[in-house]
Amino acid sequence: MDYYKDRVEAGRVLAEALKRYARRSDLLVLGLPRGGVPVAVVVAEALGAPLDVLVVKKLGVPGFEELAMGAVATGGARVLNEEVVQELGVSQQVIERVAQQATQEVQRRERVFRGERPLPEMQGRCVILVDDGLATGSTMQAAVSAVRQHRPGQVVVAVPVAPQQTVESLRATVDDVVCPLTPESFGAVSQWYLEFPQVADEEVRDLLARAWGEGSKAVGQAKRDSRPSRGVPGHGG
Repeated sequence: MDYYKDRVEAGRVLAEALKRYARRSDLLVLGLPRGGVPVAVVVAEALGAPLDVLVVKKLGVPGFEELAMGAVATGGARVLNEEVVQELGVSQQVIERVAQQATQEVQRRERVFRGERPLPEMQGRCVILVDDGLATGSTMQAAVSAVRQHRPGQVVVAVPVAPQQTVESLRATVDDVVCPLTPESFGAVSQWYLEFPQVADEEVRDLLARAWGEGSKAVGQAKRDSRPSRGVPGHGG
């Protein structure tokens, strides 16, 4: 496969690649908002696993916001890309300012997506972290750090597409990385989808509410929400 039609198809392909984890009683699927949630809905349904969300926010370099110098996640986990920070000479003061703003956004999204719902129990469980794609891997590294704080039994990273270099760097920090598509010339996540619409907060909230309350109906909603759109920048960090 050279590309995916949309996030729903990506979820199906990813679920097939993850089928060895299906029906495990200790399984938990966590989607990374926003774009990872429609993929995670399909994966969780196919594996017979509960679905939840882990909020992560990229730390964009001021003036070059698409370039990630790190990321923050639920629970205060923070990862810095020291290579980017040093190469661009980003000061500690700037890092702290950007991190504070990103942390506030993480907390806002937490309230929007989960309301009063507590974080799921992760201790001793096999936690699969799902996004719609990765570029540098900074956001996923922050997600891994956040999950590690809860002492899971296993941490698995599952994404439809990522550069091979990013996949290999993640392998050193988790128990398994599942990524069906690793193009040599990567570019942006959006290049590997025919349809890659932006995902709104409301869409994420609705998908989660349906998955928590009505299970399989969330997949149908994901299909309806996957509208044709090209050229949207990939959000995977």
